[in-house]
Amino acid sequence: MSSAYTPTPRVANRYGPPKPVKPARPFRLLVVTVLLACVAAVAVFALTSGNPRISSKDVGFSISGDLRASVDFELTKPADAAAECAVQVLSENYAVVGWKVVTIGPNAETDGVNNGQTTAHRAELRTDSPGVSGGVNACWLVTD
Repeated sequence: MSSAYTPTPRVANRYGPPKPVKPARPFRLLVVTVLLACVAAVAVFALTSGNPRISSKDVGFSISGDLRASVDFELTKPADAAAECAVQVLSENYAVVGWKVVTIGPNAETDGVNNGQTTAHRAELRTDSPGVSGGVNACWLVTD
């Protein structure tokens, strides 16, 4: 019994001779998959390696009126560096109704925690219309 299919002359005349079956290329697929996984791993490692120089964490917010809000956040940065943070208040449909850039100077080692690297802050903002949430949009180190 032969494993290759031989069409009858009538079928071969109508549809042409059968095309040769190409063997599956599992090795090539495996190599491509491994290469893609390596590239992804290197990218993730490159983006997450080292200590981040600056980061913020939203702690809370309060809406004190239709046109006032405050945002509480923690900032982690080198104690001897100055930073700026963009703080925002959002409306019910996620529109920015309040925005303020807050400057935070260098800290003493006795400030906050982690030898002065992590400190708590509150930003008071005016809003254009009632807000429902608030937080830090971004922070960056200030260079002289």
